[in-house]
Amino acid sequence: MKIDAHHHLWQPARGDYDWMPKDNATLNRAYAPQDLAPHVDHLGIDGTVIVQAAASVEETEYMLGLADATPWIKGVVGWINFEDHSHLHHLTRLASHPKFCGVRPMIQDIPDVNWMLREDVQWAYRALIDLDLTFDALGFPQHISNFTTLVTQYPEMRVVYDHCMKPEIRDQQAGRDAFAEWADGMTKLADRTAACVKFSALVTEADDGWGIEDIRPFAHHILKAFGPERVMWGSDWPVCRLQAEYDAWHDIAQELTAHLSNVDRAWIFGGTAARFYQLS
Repeated sequence: MKIDAHHHLWQPARGDYDWMPKDNATLNRAYAPQDLAPHVDHLGIDGTVIVQAAASVEETEYMLGLADATPWIKGVVGWINFEDHSHLHHLTRLASHPKFCGVRPMIQDIPDVNWMLREDVQWAYRALIDLDLTFDALGFPQHISNFTTLVTQYPEMRVVYDHCMKPEIRDQQAGRDAFAEWADGMTKLADRTAACVKFSALVTEADDGWGIEDIRPFAHHILKAFGPERVMWGSDWPVCRLQAEYDAWHDIAQELTAHLSNVDRAWIFGGTAARFYQLS
C-alpha cells in the first residue's frame, strides 16, 4: 500500500483547537475528507493515518467517526490526558476500535521540557505497551535527549518520532548552524532506540523563500540514520499548505528519495507505516 502516514482533518467550530491562530485563513477553516480526496486519488494513495490536532478525547471520537465513513482513512492517532489516570478507561475503550492506532500527547506545546519523564504520566506508556498501541512523539530538537531517555526506558513501546523532530531549517537558512546538534541527536535516537521517524513537515520548518536544497541535508540525514524501513512519509496536510500544497510536497519527497532503490522507496511511502500502525 501507498500510505500518507500523517495528516489532519478538523472543524474549528468544534472549539478545542486551542493552538490554531484565528487570523490564519489557511489553517482556521474546516478540512473534511472530501477536501483531501482529490489529492489521495490523484497520487494513488491507498490509505492514510489521521492524527490528532486537539487535546481532547472528543476530537479523537470525531476522527474515528470520519474514519468509519471514509474507507481510505486506515488509522487514527488520538489523544488522552496523560496527567489523568482515569483516562485509562478512555484508552481501553478506544483501543477496541479497529482503526484506532495509538495516541499523541502535544508535548511540543507543554512548557516543561521534562514533562514526558514525570512520574505521574508513566502509567500511560505502560498502558500503551499493554494494549499494543502506538506513541507518536511530537517535539522539538530540545526534546531529543529526553525522548532518548524515555524510549530507552520503554523498549517495547511502538514509537514514531513526528516530523523529524522539527529541525530549525529556517535558522540554517539564516546562517546559523541548526544542523549539527540536531543531526547528532537524531543519530542517537536512531542508534539507541528501535523507533521509526516521520518524513514530514520539513517544508513548514523552512522560512519563506526556501528551496529543496535547504531541506535536502536534513532529509538525507534521516534516511541514512534510520534507514528506509524505519522512515515513513507523511503530508502533514493541511499544515503543509503554509509552505507547499499536498502534491508539491509529495513531489519534493519523491525527488529527495530518488537516489534510493524502488524497494527502499516502497518502505518510505507505505511499507513502514503499514507495518508500524498495523494497517490492513
